[in-house]
Amino acid sequence: MMNPMREIRIQKVTINMGCGEAGEKLDKAKKLLAAVINKKIVTTSTSGRTTFGMPAGRAIGCKTTLRGQDAEDFLKRAFEAADGKLLKRVFDRQGNFSFGVKEHISLPGVRYDPEIGIFGMDVCVTLERRGYRVARKRMPSRVSKTHAIRPDEAMDWTVKKFGIKVE
Repeated sequence: MMNPMREIRIQKVTINMGCGEAGEKLDKAKKLLAAVINKKIVTTSTSGRTTFGMPAGRAIGCKTTLRGQDAEDFLKRAFEAADGKLLKRVFDRQGNFSFGVKEHISLPGVRYDPEIGIFGMDVCVTLERRGYRVARKRMPSRVSKTHAIRPDEAMDWTVKKFGIKVE
């Protein structure tokens, strides 16, 4: 029997759509994301002057965060759009992973709307184990290295949970 504290679970799934500019393109991206996800959409903006010469505070994209069953359901659809494959290099040292969906119309159940056009999106998945959210003020010790999620554990979990292929 496995220790329930060792169980890996999804903390959150963040979906990001970068437009590079404000205006009509950003409005279309927000409309699309709201239709696909049906959750609150947040506008992202530049923090400082970028290397591309954009001033600080300029709206350049939108994002939303999914948790629980909504996150799991969206991930199943996103993996289908990614042909059920992930590369090993998309996993970071903490076991989190990110991948892209080139065209939103490749998501199952999403139809092409000529008014909106075609957008891509980034899907970032944050994994956790029970005990990560314990307040460190009450427990000043760190989370043990053995409790951290390694990339190989995250890959195995992803293969078992969603039946995808990691290359």
